[in-house]
Amino acid sequence: MKETQIKSSGDLTEQVVMKVSRTSIFANIFLSVFKLIAGIAASSEAMISDAVHSASDVFSTLIVIAGVKMSRKEADKEHPYGHERMECVAAILLAVILFLTGIGIGYSGMQKIVAGNYEELSVPGRLALFAAVVSIVTKEWMFWYTKFHAKRVNCGALMADAWHHRSDSLSSIGSFIGILGARLGFAVMDPAAGVVICFFIVKASYDIFKDAVDKMVDKSCDEKMVTQLRNTVLGQTGVIRADDLITREFGNRVYVDVEIAADGKKTLCETHAIAEAVHNQIEEEFPNVKHIMVHVNPDEENR
Repeated sequence: MKETQIKSSGDLTEQVVMKVSRTSIFANIFLSVFKLIAGIAASSEAMISDAVHSASDVFSTLIVIAGVKMSRKEADKEHPYGHERMECVAAILLAVILFLTGIGIGYSGMQKIVAGNYEELSVPGRLALFAAVVSIVTKEWMFWYTKFHAKRVNCGALMADAWHHRSDSLSSIGSFIGILGARLGFAVMDPAAGVVICFFIVKASYDIFKDAVDKMVDKSCDEKMVTQLRNTVLGQTGVIRADDLITREFGNRVYVDVEIAADGKKTLCETHAIAEAVHNQIEEEFPNVKHIMVHVNPDEENR
């Protein structure tokens, strides 16, 4: 039954990821082309940098699709615990692309600032301002849209893509401020905006990378979930106490090992029934738990 639930959940996740990813790809292609044309036509370094950032989103989304598809593969002889961690690999690749994009944008802006020839910098046109506003509105909508579906199916790679959209939104806000400042007579504001954008992008890449690595090195679940699991265990008939409870995140799934104490005078069949009840209740209350190991210790006072 649990295998059927996991397979059904995996199918839903893949369907949602494909739907969101198609929307993301079409929107990013439109934005990257629009912003590139606007940046060139309006002579805006910040807008051209922003266009490159949006273009990188297309490749990032393709990585998300590939990662999620591979993570949904059935367990096999070489991978008896499944392929869920491929989703983390996709998120790490996404973080690296985001980081390199940010560094490239920052480096380009710093070169122009250090050169100091501000009077030679061209003043961006109005089209660049309009493109920045369009990008901010579109990207902020895409962030909330993607984040909603990522939470719905508990998909780390999709959540990473959502934050990529948010970094684009912040990037476009930086572009807008830089372009506006340049049009008001502060030409250095345009390349300076690129440097500010760099910091936002690098911070987003770090957060995505850290979250993915935590899930790959068997980080335990947060205290709230551990407490909920413990309460579920203690709520089962026959459980005297929980001697130990260990959790670990495996991609977007959770593994649980629990040691419970039961009356030492009970028969093997009776203690097995208690362990099975604990196992089944955890499965029912926590759909993201993939594997549960229940060990029963005899209570010393009732032996």
